[in-house]
Amino acid sequence: MKAKAADFLIYDEASGTYRENPEQAVRDDVEKHYWLHVGRTILRDWRLYVMLVPMLLVFLFWRYFPMYELLGCFKVSDEVLPVSQQLFSGFSYFKRLLLGGDNLSLEFWRALRNTFILSFYGLCFGFPMPIILALFFNEIKSNIARSVYQVLTYLPKFMSTVVMTSLVMMLVKQGSLTTGMGIVSQALASLGWVSREAANAGLLNNPAFFRPIYIISGIWEGAGYDSIVFFAAIIAISPTSYEAAQIDGAGKMAQMRYVVLPSILSTIVIMLITRIGSLLNIGYEKVLLLYNTNTYVTADVVSTFAQRYGLAGAAKGIASAAEMMNNVIGMLLVIGANTIARKASDVSLY
Repeated sequence: MKAKAADFLIYDEASGTYRENPEQAVRDDVEKHYWLHVGRTILRDWRLYVMLVPMLLVFLFWRYFPMYELLGCFKVSDEVLPVSQQLFSGFSYFKRLLLGGDNLSLEFWRALRNTFILSFYGLCFGFPMPIILALFFNEIKSNIARSVYQVLTYLPKFMSTVVMTSLVMMLVKQGSLTTGMGIVSQALASLGWVSREAANAGLLNNPAFFRPIYIISGIWEGAGYDSIVFFAAIIAISPTSYEAAQIDGAGKMAQMRYVVLPSILSTIVIMLITRIGSLLNIGYEKVLLLYNTNTYVTADVVSTFAQRYGLAGAAKGIASAAEMMNNVIGMLLVIGANTIARKASDVSLY
């Protein structure tokens, strides 16, 4: 569409001439001196920008510089030569992992399946728990009691992975941490949910029990800490919404269903998208400390597969290709979940 002078200028009937629109003059001045304003803002708030430097350095050294090593996925592994001087091998590592048909390929597919199953179970059973905890915290009227309960649920998150896994091993085994029954094993055996033989052998030595132990311990560790975001969203709800619901005769459960949950729906969707993005990114530390050769069939994940072949097996190309495929799948899951959420509820991450 062709622009006209009247779109930018104002006609003065008294003088019969055009003059510049004051609003347009302000916009032109702001656009002309944009970087000058930016520079002045940085100089005025330079202390805040200095505080950003450590975070930027962390991202630079731990997120962006390591991307250079991703070239190892496409080059022949050579411990002597740097990545830039190694020969290009194309997609040979990916083909071997996906279509090799040998033991290495079978182990990778098993690790990928276990990664997805553990993450999916963690999402199904672990994601609702912080929301339920936040709802319960909101119903506690005593601030002192609520603070005590919150601290007790947050505490496992601040323990190291080694401490958490040691506690889990002591609960399902004896003090020797090798064989025998722990408190949880004795309780399950007394209830008849597991056999005495399986309990005596150690639940972590049985592939059938690794996934439940991993999921339950993950909920125990992170549910309280993850409830902070949902609890913050709940306390931001206007009290008038509760009063209106009470006038309409809504009880506590009805208020949760028709007031609280719709009000925090956007927060739930955003957190769900971010959780789906890390669906396949299972940290190898916890699995590495809990699994053993007896439970590889259900416990081995992509991260431990890459650690075993990349460090112990000195096959860095294979390990890099496995992790890269895992991360690419995670990125596609984020894009897909965000697209579905945007079309279904008009709430999305971006």
